[in-house]
Amino acid sequence: MKIPSDFSQNVAKFSEILVKFNKVHSLTNYKNLNEQVQDSIKPLDFLDLRDIKIAIDVGSGAGFPAIFLAMILKDCKWHLFEPNIKKSSFLSFVKASLSLENLVIHSQKIELAEKFHAELITSRALMKTKDLINLCNGFYDEKTKFLLYKGSSVSDELTGLKAEIYNEKNRNYVVMDGIC
Repeated sequence: MKIPSDFSQNVAKFSEILVKFNKVHSLTNYKNLNEQVQDSIKPLDFLDLRDIKIAIDVGSGAGFPAIFLAMILKDCKWHLFEPNIKKSSFLSFVKASLSLENLVIHSQKIELAEKFHAELITSRALMKTKDLINLCNGFYDEKTKFLLYKGSSVSDELTGLKAEIYNEKNRNYVVMDGIC
């Protein structure tokens, strides 16, 4: 997938904002931001997400992976759910600072939100896979794709689920289609 010409510039701005917020709010302890950005967009090497129009990121934290996917997939409306007010305020500031009009920041838990259909649901190591699927009930149908960023022990979580695992340097990307 083609990376937009403003991607590197936006990542640099994001990095500056994160450093400032991190000094006060301790949002993340990532040392190598470039590694985290590359991890966030790596699935675009093996998934075609260009036709996705509505996506949800559950437990967005400091914006990984959703912010960076939204920088590339600009025609997709991204709904970021982050109940921690410090983190959701950071995400709102990033949205405004980078003019990411395709982001909607929800300062709440997804299970408390009004239901709507998403074509893609992402999450990065938030909770066990089956718990996440249950939490997202009402936001997906048989055509929704789940893209989960998981560690090395993910196989145990996938018992009874139809999933593909893409492995890249101790990171597992789990892709599930049609969970209904």
